[in-house]
Parts: sequence; C-alpha cells; structure tokens
Amino acid sequence: MQYISPLIREFWENGKSETCPIYDMHGHMGSYHSIYFPRAGTAAMVRTMDEAGVRMLVFSHHTALFAPNLANTRSVAAVRRYPERLRAYCVVNPNYPEQLESDLASFETLHPEIYVGFKFLSDYHQIALTDDRYRPAWEYANARGLLILAHTWGGSQFDGPDVVRKVAERYPNVKFLLGHSCHGDWDAAIQLARDFPNIYLELTAVFDDRGVIEKFTQEAGSNRMLFGTDLPWFDPHHAIGVLLNADITDEDRHNICHRNAEQLLAAYF
Repeated sequence: MQYISPLIREFWENGKSETCPIYDMHGHMGSYHSIYFPRAGTAAMVRTMDEAGVRMLVFSHHTALFAPNLANTRSVAAVRRYPERLRAYCVVNPNYPEQLESDLASFETLHPEIYVGFKFLSDYHQIALTDDRYRPAWEYANARGLLILAHTWGGSQFDGPDVVRKVAERYPNVKFLLGHSCHGDWDAAIQLARDFPNIYLELTAVFDDRGVIEKFTQEAGSNRMLFGTDLPWFDPHHAIGVLLNADITDEDRHNICHRNAEQLLAAYF
C-alpha cells in the first residue's frame, strides 16, 4: 500500500497544493485541425490552470508553429493579457529562413517581458535540429544562456537521441529542454541528462508509460526533470495524478513540479 505523504494528502483533499505550485514548461494554445479541444482559448486555459494549481504556463501558440504569416503574434497577445500566468517560447520555423532575422529581432525586443526562450518542432517541420537553418537561433541562445524547448522523439531522424547529442555538444550554454524526453527511448534520454548538465527531461507524454517517472528519478535525478503537459492536448490533472501515485518522494515531486522550473526562470522575474 502506498504511503500517503503530506503532499499527496494536500492534493487529494484540496485538488491542488499551496506548498507545491505547478510550472508547466510545455504548453500550446488555440485550436488545431482535426481535433476538438474544449478549453483551447487563453481564458479557458487559465481557468484549467487555476483548477489544477498551475502557477505558470510556458507555451507556444499553434499559429506560431504552423502559420508563419502570423508568427508569434498570438503568443505575445496572450502573455500581455495574463502576464502573471503566462510566458512564451519564440517559435522558429526553419522552413522560412527569411523570417528568422525578424524572429530574433522580436525576441530581442520582447525578452523577458514575453519570451523566455525558443521552441523548435523539428519532427513536424521535417528539418533536423542540426540543420544550418536552425544555427542562428542556436548560436543566439547559446551566447545568452537561454532556454530551448525542442520536440524530441525516440528513433527520429530529426530530433532523436543521436541528433540531440550533436547539438548538445555544439551548444553547451543552452538550457536544453528535451520535449517528451526522446519519447520511448528512455535509456538514451537518461544518458543524455547524465552526459550534459544543461539538459532537462521534460515530461509531456512521458506520463503515458508506467514506471518511467520512477526510472527517470532513480537514474537521472528529479533535479533534471520538468513538468509539462502540451496543454490543451493533455489535462494537467492527469499528470499530477501520475506524480502523486509514482513511487517517488515529496522532495522529488517538488523538484519536478516547481523547483527546477523556478531555477530556470529565475532570471526572468
């Protein structure tokens, strides 16, 4: 029978915790083709955050990812509407290299009020993280020690573990968040976190595989793990429930839910 710790009890009794706020480091926003999201708008997402005790969401709007004519404008508008609850990643789409200069100029102007780092979605954009079209953004982030959240997936030619290793070696000053933690290739993700002190294992979709939270905690350390949900794709209540039922300590839960994110974001607040 699982030990019911004080933190677990607080969540079960109140639905959220005053002592353990949540920082969701991997979100999105807005509608998306071929799927229905009941709470995809900015205000509705903040309402979900309130219900689950999520203090801060760092996100990239779907239009920033897939509508280069709109770029990051809707992300900027959302953060300005809820500056105490939201921060954005500046999305870089390497299929439009002519836009990269304006993206970097926008970051320069709006950091840290709006942006805390960059978002790369290489599997969807079909360009490897090592491609030269990403290089200006990597170099910009590396020179400034910025966050980069990159979609990573086991076996991918665009952002699998071997590709991640190459860019991690090139850009040691980037705070490199492995979105989905090279999903499915858990041992490789752990090894990357061991080999590179600037790599963090972000947990979106990791919650779907029983035992991985414990494995990451034991073999990589909870100080290298970050809470994430892809909101509005997944509900934070599910992710919180997984953490509460995992065989880890309350100290591990605090690290994953807020302490690590607070350290990464300390320079921005």
